[in-house]
Amino acid sequence: MEVTIQLDSTDKQLELFGPADSYLRLLRRSLGVQITARQGNLIITGKEKDVNKAAETIDRMQKHLLRRRSLTAADVTAFIAQGDSHETLETGKAITVYSRKKVIEPSTKGQLKYVETMLANDLTFCIGPAGTGKTYLAVAIAVSMLKKKQIRRIVLARPAVEAGEKLGFLPGDVQAKVNPYLRPLFDALEDMMDFTQMKKFIELDIIEIIPLAFMRGRTLNEAIIICDEAQNTSPLQMLMVLTRLGHGSKMIITGDITQIDLETGQKSGMVEAIETLRRIKGIGYTALTQRDIVRHRLVQNIVQAYKKKAKAD
Repeated sequence: MEVTIQLDSTDKQLELFGPADSYLRLLRRSLGVQITARQGNLIITGKEKDVNKAAETIDRMQKHLLRRRSLTAADVTAFIAQGDSHETLETGKAITVYSRKKVIEPSTKGQLKYVETMLANDLTFCIGPAGTGKTYLAVAIAVSMLKKKQIRRIVLARPAVEAGEKLGFLPGDVQAKVNPYLRPLFDALEDMMDFTQMKKFIELDIIEIIPLAFMRGRTLNEAIIICDEAQNTSPLQMLMVLTRLGHGSKMIITGDITQIDLETGQKSGMVEAIETLRRIKGIGYTALTQRDIVRHRLVQNIVQAYKKKAKAD
């Protein structure tokens, strides 16, 4: 099958095709099609199903480039993932952040449901595998609400549970030892505001990024509290976190319950909390799946391979 797509704007070809046509090569590899650029058109050949996916993906790429004026490899990978899951998403759920370069939008139906659940509830639990945007979208909602002055501060917390390496073997003082655990939260923030602004907010305690233990004994009003990697909390830790919720605050609890690093036999506080609380009004719950992964295309395949191995074992 062959399809010809007329490009919306020929002066945007460099951005659409990517550096050295890298985005077109990514489409060819991922979807198994041939793509040729000719006089303001793209000619796609291959199997009917694959050609249709490629055409839909290119349409999304063009619309994104028109709205955002930029296109990245991560964007293209996300659009390909949408094609794989047979979803066409026009959400209108743009999350405005401090970065002038972008707004953030959910890329899949699962992510859209997650955003809607966070906005509708004061307490949200979200589980899902790596790469589904659990932490990133939670931080985006928090930053957006801070920008709109709907909250006064953001508290981002993680349990410092080792995945095969002991804290004591890492160099430096206590802060240096816990920083590697908090790095993913810094990474998300850095994508949504410039470093100087982020540093200023942290110095003023408008944004606080801390190990979970530092939340004990506090009540957090007019804040968004995000507890990341919550599958690695004990039941007592989870109860401690949940009871920090103050007036005018939201709390988002995220984790991957297939990646629990607690000692054998110890129950995850997140699993217990979901079982205990999920029927209470005002508490939201979202389960993201492999179909919501928007990282490199190989991540979906990796997650699926490990799932199959776990079932076989």
